[in-house]
Amino acid sequence: MEWTYNGFTLRPARAEDAEAYYLQNYCPLDPEVARLTGSKAVFTREEVISFFLRSLEDGDRRFFLLTAPEGQIIGEAVLTDIDWDLRCANFRICLFREKGRGLGTWATQRIRDYAFGELGLHRVELDVYSFNPRAMRVYEKAGFRREGVRRDAIRDGDGYADDILMAMLESDWNLFLQK
Repeated sequence: MEWTYNGFTLRPARAEDAEAYYLQNYCPLDPEVARLTGSKAVFTREEVISFFLRSLEDGDRRFFLLTAPEGQIIGEAVLTDIDWDLRCANFRICLFREKGRGLGTWATQRIRDYAFGELGLHRVELDVYSFNPRAMRVYEKAGFRREGVRRDAIRDGDGYADDILMAMLESDWNLFLQK
């Protein structure tokens, strides 16, 4: 499966993407991307490649790459920790570049539809930091609802920020499609 939007493509990650994924996004990792995703700022090639390849083999993960029209990897969208018995998963998305063009909203909607329509999941949840209102708007546009807040759960510079839990149920998705 593969989806396209204005020349951009969202497709499953492949083993042959590992080196480009590292070189195009982690050399170096944009400090703002690290902050918004809660990850460390510096990764070694071995860390990134190893994690990338392990992710492809994980039966409880669906790993997609967002590529620009010229083929450069500019983001990822991932369903993780899929619990096939409970029919639930966690969702994360990261745009390394090309922000503000509607790609995050488009990719989130594609993965949402894949999760409920293709995988038959009942619940998809995510975490977003309170200092990332752009991401919150993307998730709300896709139909995710705010469920809770872990107050002061994240260090942000000299202070703290909240970790906000959002989710969507299969029934929410069905209603969303009827709009």
